[in-house]
Amino acid sequence: MPKTKAQKQVILSSLDEKVKSAKSVVFAKFAKLGVKENEDLRKRLKAEGGEYYVAKKTLFNLAFKKNKQEVDFKAMDGQIAAVFGYQDEVAPAKVVDTFSKEMEEQKIFFLGGILENKFIPAEVVEKLAKLPSKKELHAKLVGSLNAPISGFVNVLAGNLRGLVTVLKAIGEKKV
Repeated sequence: MPKTKAQKQVILSSLDEKVKSAKSVVFAKFAKLGVKENEDLRKRLKAEGGEYYVAKKTLFNLAFKKNKQEVDFKAMDGQIAAVFGYQDEVAPAKVVDTFSKEMEEQKIFFLGGILENKFIPAEVVEKLAKLPSKKELHAKLVGSLNAPISGFVNVLAGNLRGLVTVLKAIGEKKV
């Protein structure tokens, strides 16, 4: 049953809010994706601060044009899902990539995305999916900043250990 004009307006306003609040968007073509697989993907994305949304290309086109983002939806074939990332820019691509690799046959494909209000092709989205997450990068940064400090502490502790060893040797000689 086709949607009424009022229903389409509600969907369009919802899409508009999603586009405005998203840090990144990944467009994916899904083929033969079952209900359970769909739910699993939605749960994974929600855990990472993202959302999986399926709508008609015309509604996507209107929502993105309203937000001054040019995307050629006519060039994308098949059904399209938009994966919105609200917290981490790379998380949607990583989750979809991981999900796709876990399947026996590939049922979801990258079509492109939007990062920093610019359209990026599918190849770039695939490269983004291979990048470490923000948390991993923060951990590496903290580790890099911490390494010189812990090295310095070990050098200072080494001097104290040496002094304790010398004093212990002197104490044993006197006994």
